[in-house]
Amino acid sequence: MSLQLTGIHHLTAITANAAGNLHFYRNILGLRLVKKTVNQDDTSAYHLFYADGEATPGTDMTFFDWPVGPERRGTHSIVRTSLRVASRESLGWWKERLTGEGIVSGAVSDIGGYPSLDFEDPEGQRLRLVSDDGKGDSHAWAGSPVPVEHQIRGLGPIVISVPDITNTEAVVTDVMNMRKAREYASPDGKGHVHVFEMGDGGPAAELHVAVQPGLAPARQGAGAVHHVAFRAPDEKTLHQWTARLAEFRLPSSGEVERYYFRSLYFREPNGILFEIATDGPGFTADEPLETLGEKLALPPFLEPRRASIEAGLKPLK
Repeated sequence: MSLQLTGIHHLTAITANAAGNLHFYRNILGLRLVKKTVNQDDTSAYHLFYADGEATPGTDMTFFDWPVGPERRGTHSIVRTSLRVASRESLGWWKERLTGEGIVSGAVSDIGGYPSLDFEDPEGQRLRLVSDDGKGDSHAWAGSPVPVEHQIRGLGPIVISVPDITNTEAVVTDVMNMRKAREYASPDGKGHVHVFEMGDGGPAAELHVAVQPGLAPARQGAGAVHHVAFRAPDEKTLHQWTARLAEFRLPSSGEVERYYFRSLYFREPNGILFEIATDGPGFTADEPLETLGEKLALPPFLEPRRASIEAGLKPLK
């Protein structure tokens, strides 16, 4: 069997308001803050990780806290992040909840093969709830304000926008071994979306590529997505991906030790940053599961600088 990615690992976005971000993703969306740490390449910035109750790979949406202006939307970018719930009925419940919190959302409708609900966070981060019909494992968070049956189960399809799919499709199929599954009309009326699947497929293992040649290039800022990461089961498999990218002469970062997982970064032909990350060792590498996210966690190589790092961070309420 060819080398396979097994699904979406995590997605990292940008916020300019860490306290407001924490309120929205924990108190409104009901996700668990499983790691409060810093950007390892810029320790003046928080890196916040939200996930399910057990910090399972494939469930975490993460944020860099950078003092930047809003994103300029466009192509050459990741344009929408899906989050899975168990049923169409849950989408109705979520529409009422979002409305009650003053969050505008679209109609519950079928998009790309799944019952869906589109909305944005207060900074314009584009989100979509999709029903996965309760398939696969889920790990509820007992401390969530959202009832267990409606809690977010993990990441769903990630939508990227490119002006031309030719070279992107070559990389995701020939290099990354994804399979072309289907196409659908983009709900914004701008082009068609091509669906590529990994591993066993399904909404936790799909990349949706919207072809939108009429859009100007995006400029990252608050409300934008920085990169998407795909799952590799272990370090041995990551080594194989490193060798595969080299075989295709695709420039990469080489393997990077992130402590909670090991990573490999590269850009697809339209400049969108991709990461391949290992499932382990996970967020319990330095904290017990019961108290994840309660204190500032630093990987061992940053621990000697804890006092100066903490002094440079704004308190989170």
